[in-house]
Amino acid sequence: MNRVRRGFYADSVALMRISRALNAIDGVLEASLMIGTPSNRALLEGSGLLDVEGAKAQADDLIIAIRAVDTVSATAALSESEARLSGGAQASADAGMTTVRSMRAALEIMPDANLAVISVPGEFAAAEARAALARGLHVMMFSDNVTVEDEIALKQFAISRGLLMMGPDCGTALIAGAPVAFANVVPRGDVGLIAASGTGLQEVSTLLARNGRGVSHGIGVGGRDLKEAVGGLMTMAAFDALEADPATRHIVIISKPPAAAVTARIVARASACKKPVTLCLLGAPSMQLPKHVTHAATLSAAVQVVLGRALDDAGAPALATRSGWLRGLFCGGTLCSEAQIVLAELGLADVQSNVPVPGASHVDRPQGAAHTMIDLGDDDYTRGRPHPMIEPDLRNELLLQVLAAADTAAVMIDLVIGYGAHADPAGLIVNALRSVGSSDVPIIASVTGTDADPQNFRVQVERLRAAGVIVAGSNAQAARLAAQCVRL
Repeated sequence: MNRVRRGFYADSVALMRISRALNAIDGVLEASLMIGTPSNRALLEGSGLLDVEGAKAQADDLIIAIRAVDTVSATAALSESEARLSGGAQASADAGMTTVRSMRAALEIMPDANLAVISVPGEFAAAEARAALARGLHVMMFSDNVTVEDEIALKQFAISRGLLMMGPDCGTALIAGAPVAFANVVPRGDVGLIAASGTGLQEVSTLLARNGRGVSHGIGVGGRDLKEAVGGLMTMAAFDALEADPATRHIVIISKPPAAAVTARIVARASACKKPVTLCLLGAPSMQLPKHVTHAATLSAAVQVVLGRALDDAGAPALATRSGWLRGLFCGGTLCSEAQIVLAELGLADVQSNVPVPGASHVDRPQGAAHTMIDLGDDDYTRGRPHPMIEPDLRNELLLQVLAAADTAAVMIDLVIGYGAHADPAGLIVNALRSVGSSDVPIIASVTGTDADPQNFRVQVERLRAAGVIVAGSNAQAARLAAQCVRL
């Protein structure tokens, strides 16, 4: 059964949370709320949830799709969805939030605004971004499913106007001390960050903060910026901005390995920079660089370069070697990549990544004779689900499965807190562990965040440790501790 609300848009995360609530109703077999874009209609059709009414929905409509054991259950679920949608609007009004229908109306309310965050379906995102840039606004585009051609055109237009065009698919930024989207509360300082990775920016900024340093700006550029087609357009523009910024004394670039031609451009630009530069290009080979430019192999190594000293790993326990395999279950894709790099450096070269195959409603337990690092934020695992930083239930389900497996030697997990993340990810893990009782499999965790974050870094760490979880000082240290469990 489908119901279509015409001309109704809501944030995809809010829709996913309502969908999860509907799925818990007795008699409901499956429920999903999606904006009626062609790609979303295809997803609903593929899962057998699209009917004739839903198929007629347009890209600015909302589809409420229910499959239930009977009409009474389906009708009850539809009524509950309407109540929750209306309740969300009322909650926004009660919180003093103003809802507008256009960028022009928003600028009438905030005429001094200089940054627009674009989070609409990809089909509309490019047009909205161009309109914002034309009005002199910097843009952070959270939306994905934007064509490469549109991305290039938007970035070239932004550069011609002296503006930043962060994204598409940009989830994190720190602009003049303001955390935007998935970001943390960190102090202002003299380190400028440029990142194609959201969780990479979060790990570096929070490690700096917990070690007494602050961030001038953290500029996200989107995951495709360093691909050959885009050519690092926004990375170069961000580099120019930070070099010209008197508050920035050290520049750090964070990314997985760029295309070879783009790497050459970055190295050339860094070499010409008058400020110290650290290139944290995860997985990239060593490079010949001038003295003021350093290549850091990991996120924590980049922080060590900035600090001029090693991070304090004091108090890390010595773990006994066990038979079996290491299982890594990550919410942050860059943290997953960093762990693989550290493990490879320690001799665990047989680490596989993302080996489970998503099923219709679950992810199978990692199988086979190999250490496995799983990025549960990958598109294959988030299709139709919230990102695990927002709703970690999928990771917790998988955690219980690998703990119960006889071939598991140790488990690595990450917790990423801050704005946009789950309100208490440590609490969810503790509750999940209580449901299965004691386990002798060590769980090694890292927490990305600060004490000033809404979830509070220290509180999250203490909850995990009270439940027997080993909490490392960084993601890289967690990987080193985990490797102790499986060395031959």
